Amino acid sequence: MSAPVLELSDVSKEYRGLRPLRIARLLVAATDQIAIVGLDRAAAEVFVNLVTGTTLPDVGEVRLFGRPTTAIADSADWLALVDRFGIVSERAVLLDALSVVQNLAVPFTLEIEPPPADIRERAVALAREVALPESTWTMPVAQLDGAGRLRVKLARALALDPAVVLLEHPTAAVAPGEVARLGAEIRAIARRRGAAAVALTADRNFAGAFATRVLTLEAATGRLSASGGWWSRLLGSGYFF
Repeated sequence: MSAPVLELSDVSKEYRGLRPLRIARLLVAATDQIAIVGLDRAAAEVFVNLVTGTTLPDVGEVRLFGRPTTAIADSADWLALVDRFGIVSERAVLLDALSVVQNLAVPFTLEIEPPPADIRERAVALAREVALPESTWTMPVAQLDGAGRLRVKLARALALDPAVVLLEHPTAAVAPGEVARLGAEIRAIARRRGAAAVALTADRNFAGAFATRVLTLEAATGRLSASGGWWSRLLGSGYFF
């Protein structure tokens, strides 16, 4: 296994839940796609804040790319670190009145009415990568269904070539029949890019399709236990890709 890009050891963080968020041990290598089952939305947000260095654990250690988060020197150091993450979350606001292409231009420029030709080209490349049909590119994002909105959020998260993609309950608004295919597609995108990806989800169909490892959190102890499913076994066989 390659050197970890993320490492959590004996971590505990209070967040006004029934109990602290506890992670006894988690290693994420640069080639991993991991799904963690057992964190609700509030706990998932705390997890993301911990692994991006936004907050520090009350107990234990979080290491990012070999450095403990306690070693982040200042805001410039932190911003450079955060740029290595792409985050797919309901907390990431889309501009519903604007088109798909305009939303995908936002990571590159604030000049989006219309975007310059070179920026539009980059936005279109992202739309193609996440399989947004060309017919949607000029549509207001508000007109997209749950799967379409997830694809836009994923594309925005990929815009700056992150080393790690974090997904917070990505399929909460996606129709059940689309979940497994989306999981498989996101897994394939991460593999092509050579990016690690961690999904925090309650959707085991998504987890099985997306992850090379599915881990279930035991909230009381923070222990992460391995689990799997027929989708993960089938995908691991290379049947689809």
